[in-house]
Amino acid sequence: MRLLHTSDWHLGRTLHRADLSSAQAAFLHHLVETVRAEQVDVVLVAGDVYDRAVPSVEAVALYDDALFRLRDAGARVVVTSGNHDSASRLGVASRLVDHAGVHVRTRPQDVGTPVLLTDEHGEVAIYGLPYLEPEAVRGLLPGDGEPPRGHAGVLGRAMSLVRADLAAQSARSVVLAHAWVTGGEVSESERDIRVGGVGDVSASLFDGIDYTALGHLHGAQVLRPGLRYSGSPLAYSFSEAGHTKGSWLVTLDGSGLADVELVPAPVPRRLSSLRGELSALLTEPGLAVQEDDWLSVVLTDAVRPEDAMVRLRSRFPHVLVLDWQPEGAVVDERTYGARVAGRDDLEVVGEFVRHVRGGGSTTDAGAATEEDRVLLAQALEAGRLAAASA
Repeated sequence: MRLLHTSDWHLGRTLHRADLSSAQAAFLHHLVETVRAEQVDVVLVAGDVYDRAVPSVEAVALYDDALFRLRDAGARVVVTSGNHDSASRLGVASRLVDHAGVHVRTRPQDVGTPVLLTDEHGEVAIYGLPYLEPEAVRGLLPGDGEPPRGHAGVLGRAMSLVRADLAAQSARSVVLAHAWVTGGEVSESERDIRVGGVGDVSASLFDGIDYTALGHLHGAQVLRPGLRYSGSPLAYSFSEAGHTKGSWLVTLDGSGLADVELVPAPVPRRLSSLRGELSALLTEPGLAVQEDDWLSVVLTDAVRPEDAMVRLRSRFPHVLVLDWQPEGAVVDERTYGARVAGRDDLEVVGEFVRHVRGGGSTTDAGAATEEDRVLLAQALEAGRLAAASA
């Protein structure tokens, strides 16, 4: 049996306001083509189908079209809800679409009930574990005794239900889980599902499962051969610029896991970063290779350049993030009260003028002129008189 493990589509998401809908559509088309080319039997989607609990109409249309086309290409589809999804919305009509070969698993009560599929070697039991918010689901999970607490507790209870069901049959096993497993590397685009710094779960929870398809972390990674994150299909932050995005093509034989290979996803546009003075960035010939990238730019000019974004986009039309960090500037980490202690009002206002004119604290660039200081002193005095007469 061949399975294609994917997750974290985040349909409807943008990258620093850049529209990603066409890139997401291209990825979904790539999935359909992979199903056809590789004769995939089952597509596994391990949570975070959408980026928001109430997705846009366009995002819903993308999802609906993807399910139809994947099924039309010959694959069954198993989908679970992630922490970004609304489980109740994603799970609407799930019992009905089961009959069409699309299996949407969003209810905590159903974690021990598998999707049973058959190949020439016998049965494969696929258990879809949705994201389990501890306080929301702890009383919903079947089982005796005190309801479990914390991420490890609820996921442990869910896996005990999976193992109890597996013990009653002789099937190879696959689990989908949307969780933060210890040892997984994070990026900047995931929402932290830990509470008080606690929320990682041990990889040992999935011992004995032939293949566990993880979702939540956005980098494709291998915790062990049968325990993997597929990662998101697109980069959703500049921290993911070095990721190779894709899906895991998993092969099960009669004894369990036989092979796993990464199927790279299409890259809509490369992400990269630039740092330097504006004039150098606009003229350096070697930067021509980055002119079509999505860019994060840090300017190091001593004085903040005017119209920096407009000027940058004349050469690099896809700049998404712009920051100014003057070279050699020393960050003052004192509180505002400490910084102004012992300074008169005119001195404080003068520093503000320097700041808005783009000057740094280590240079006289942008400093108030003598004429400016006269006007500022008059304004401060007028303010004092107005306050006194109020």
